[in-house]
Amino acid sequence: MKLWIASIFAVCITTNVFSQEYLVRFNSDNIDVQKSFFSRNGGKFELVSKEGNLYKWISDSRADGVRDSSVTYIAKNKKIHLFQNPSIVANRGAIIEELKKGMPTLDAPAYTDNPEIKTPGIQASGLDPLFKSSWGMFSIDAINGHNKTPQGKGIVVAVTDTGVDYNHVDLINSMWRNKSEIPGNAIDDDKNGFIDDVVGWDFSANDNKPYDLSMDLMDILLSGGNPGHGTHVSGVIASSLNNSLGTAGVAPQAQIMALRFIGEKGEGSTDAAIKSIDYAVANGANIINASWGGEAGDEDDKPLKEAIQRAEAKGVLFVVAAGNGRLDQAAGKSNGFDIDTDAKPVVPAVYNLPNMIGVAALDSSDQLAEFSNWGKNSIKLGAPGVKILSTVPGDRYQDTVVDLGSIKATWDGTSMASPFVAGALAVVWSQDLTQSAPTVKERLLSLTANTSAVAGKVATSGRLDLHSVK
Repeated sequence: MKLWIASIFAVCITTNVFSQEYLVRFNSDNIDVQKSFFSRNGGKFELVSKEGNLYKWISDSRADGVRDSSVTYIAKNKKIHLFQNPSIVANRGAIIEELKKGMPTLDAPAYTDNPEIKTPGIQASGLDPLFKSSWGMFSIDAINGHNKTPQGKGIVVAVTDTGVDYNHVDLINSMWRNKSEIPGNAIDDDKNGFIDDVVGWDFSANDNKPYDLSMDLMDILLSGGNPGHGTHVSGVIASSLNNSLGTAGVAPQAQIMALRFIGEKGEGSTDAAIKSIDYAVANGANIINASWGGEAGDEDDKPLKEAIQRAEAKGVLFVVAAGNGRLDQAAGKSNGFDIDTDAKPVVPAVYNLPNMIGVAALDSSDQLAEFSNWGKNSIKLGAPGVKILSTVPGDRYQDTVVDLGSIKATWDGTSMASPFVAGALAVVWSQDLTQSAPTVKERLLSLTANTSAVAGKVATSGRLDLHSVK
């Protein structure tokens, strides 16, 4: 069973490893050579990336001293866990004290985890009643993008995250549908290695239902959960426009490919992240949104970096959150830092590859969020990332994760800023589907509005702005 986790955390890669788990990259794709290595060294192995000649190796002993001419490198398979939403950090103590007085009645959605994947249908037309409360959409002039472009039509955005509520009323018509797969026949019709992958894949549970997580309030506070993170990200990108429901995304005609690699305990692994990226590339994604990141680890970062480079080679853009700073224990808050100069920079944002766009978070006053990282080389622009309204599981909408009256924690983070840029890229790309990825990136970055708060801190010195789209 999956648990429903509300987004208080983005994703972070740590230096811890699963018990003796490694990622082994071979020099060639010769199967006999690869099998020979594992035969000599023992343990269990599993293919991670055929394109990358990469395997997960579960060894009975440490691999530090292993040397083999057939191997390019051996890296640790880092754990992935969720790092905290700064709004929760700042309010955690007060929230816990309030809960000691008695657990409040929670607005629990009436649904089950892993529901069957529904078929989209015709929806009513009419204005989206919550759109007027979506300050971020007005900040970037998403309305001009809606009016002047095909709204992302023909573009697929892969959301690599905690999953997506693929049946949400404001997302069901925006989900990518694998047209080469016949739903529910238990056959891999398109022979891509995944059975019934209709809307994407769950690389945590290894099934065809990449549904978002669920968890109660206490688990959110104490267990590092992340409820609805992927669904919230997806709504910013492509929730439906003018269906008389909720709000609307930046690119309401784009398609969301749901790729879950964060599990029910709020953890995942580097190999699962790589599988998600490779799947997105192989199955037609134009853009990958990565609202996650972590601390660099030298050699151990190579497998993830190479996966993003493979995406680049296939013309896929990679949008990544800059990161939510580091916790100041004394002050009880997170402070952002310069990832370009820091001794322990954030990955993957710091890779600064040609297909990557790193995104910092701004508030409604166009100020750099206190928690947001920056970097004038790696981070390209700012976008809304404080108290962001979007979809969450169970046909709901939130800009506030925890609401206990006088104590609130809102949906904050560079995780929320990144999907604004992913959606904007889809809008720009949909104007001419023959454009190359580098051209789309260049056009998008040329649309930024100069913003003093990020001058000298991001490459464009500006905020995402679709006002000039024609």
